[in-house]
Parts: sequence; C-alpha cells; structure tokens
Amino acid sequence: MNILIMGGPGAGKGTMSAKIVEKYQVNHISTGNIFRSEIKNETELGLQAKSYTEKGLLVPDEVTNPMVKSFLEKLDNKNGYLLDGYPRTLDQAKAFDELTVGSDLAVEKVIALELDFEVLKDRITGRRICKNCEEIYHIKNHPSKVEGVCDKCGGELYQRKDDTVESLQVRLGEYSKSTEPVLAYYEEKGLLTRINADQPIEAVWQDVMNALEK
Repeated sequence: MNILIMGGPGAGKGTMSAKIVEKYQVNHISTGNIFRSEIKNETELGLQAKSYTEKGLLVPDEVTNPMVKSFLEKLDNKNGYLLDGYPRTLDQAKAFDELTVGSDLAVEKVIALELDFEVLKDRITGRRICKNCEEIYHIKNHPSKVEGVCDKCGGELYQRKDDTVESLQVRLGEYSKSTEPVLAYYEEKGLLTRINADQPIEAVWQDVMNALEK
C-alpha cells in the first residue's frame, strides 16, 4: 500500500505515521530522509540537490521529483511506503503521478489530518521535544512524569523556536496556499480521505485504519 499523509503542523502526522508503519509494515519516508541519503551517497541527483542547498536555495521540482522516485525504487517495497512531506505543491503531485503511473510506486491512498486553528494553537504551543531521542510530549495532553525530563531517556525537553502562535499562523498560511490544491487534486481522483484530528488518538487511528482498509 502506497500512502501519503498530510496535515498542518500539530495535526498528529507523527503519531499516526508511527501507528501506520507498525501495523502495515510500510517504509516510512520523509523528503528530509531522501535528501540526506542521496546527498550522502553522492548520487547524480543528490549532487544536483546539494548544489542548490549549499547556496541556501530551494531544490527545484525537476530535481526533487526524480529524486523521490529514484529513492523509492531502491527500497524493499513489497509492503509499500508512507510518504510524509511530499508532494508539497500541485505541480509536484502531478509530476510524481506522471513518473509513477502504471508502476508499483503509484499513490494509492491519501490521508489528510484536519484541525481547527484554535485546537492547533493549543497543541503547538504546549508541545515539548526531547533533545536526545526526539520523543514528543505535551504539557497538558501528554506531560512527562517529571517536568522538563524525558520519560524514555532522561533527556532535557525543549520547545521548538517555531512552536509559537505567530509562527503557526505563517506555517498554516503556507500550508493552505500550497497543500490545499494538492488535496483537491487527490480528492478529485478519489484517493483522499479527510479525517477529523480533533478526537482522542484511538478514535483518529480507527478512522485512519478505516480509510486505509476500505
């Protein structure tokens, strides 16, 4: 099963991704993983990407799209993949479809986790992350047993600099501008399921499973 997962900051993509990977044994891939791997291995596409990132420039779609496809082709893909952070734009979605149409890499399911701004605001500003193992906590909904200390490894918890209301407004604006057309594109193709993420985790997870298995 080839899955895309989308959602604004704080919508729960990380939590749901972990559950999807555990249950369906798919490869979990983010564009960050792909860029790091291709650049580290000095592939032709990786070197092209590096020439942009070293100058602080965004890597253009004509490099990003084939890089994603190339990375996926190298995986043991018998169970499929869960792709997080791509495609970010309508042009990327259309290009990726053209690159994978008729192959076992074609997108089959798209999950969109949706939340109102006020709920997202509370989730984002209360989020804390472990400096060592990157375990995620929330001061209200999922606090650590000892304030400021990770239950898992004892590391120090911190708040990301962009986990503020002001930053959230900017990020949501960018998300809405670039990603909503992508969701509409997949909705028209009958691949998209929009899920209310303002529910208990197990209720959201049940909706995700229903969407993947229908």
